[in-house]
Amino acid sequence: MLKLQTLVLSGLILVFSFSSAPAIPSPTHQVQETVDQVIEVLRDLNLKGDARRETLSRLIRKRFDFTIMSQRTLGKYWNEGSAEDQKRFVVLFSDLLEESYIGRIEAYTNETISYTGERIKGDRAEVATRVRNGNLDVQINYRMVLLNDSWFVYDVIIEEVSLIKNYRSSYGEIVRNEGFSGLFSRMEAKIEELRNRPPVSG
Repeated sequence: MLKLQTLVLSGLILVFSFSSAPAIPSPTHQVQETVDQVIEVLRDLNLKGDARRETLSRLIRKRFDFTIMSQRTLGKYWNEGSAEDQKRFVVLFSDLLEESYIGRIEAYTNETISYTGERIKGDRAEVATRVRNGNLDVQINYRMVLLNDSWFVYDVIIEEVSLIKNYRSSYGEIVRNEGFSGLFSRMEAKIEELRNRPPVSG
């Protein structure tokens, strides 16, 4: 009898342990959560200038894994760099992406975003979205990786064109011909150029 009671008690403990464990959010939910927060910031008329950019930057960097993005962008050249090279590339690449796209994000004019599906395979997922601006529809997919029970973006596919692959082809050639120092110089110059460009409108 005691043995049976022990087994029942053990079973109940297991049931309650599993039921109390927090469920992992879906990748679509986490993409939508970040997008909704970004749109809320863009609609806040009291938040402008550097304060708005800093808020947008924090939201975006919270959802993207720039280390994995950097590794995939450099491909085979990632392991050819030293630890300092790798660290420097992650910093520059995240700054470059932010400067390249945050201006476009700030040009938001009430486009509608629909979430059209997701595919999950192990710790990888892809979330499909469509952005409608007037009569124009743009397909944007987010490739994500599961880390510590949260989903992080490591690639963006715009109209079937991978952001990572787009950079990989040009960066690989630069590293091959000019080394990491040449690549860093080019990236720093591009970041400076983007920071000094006029604001995007429309």
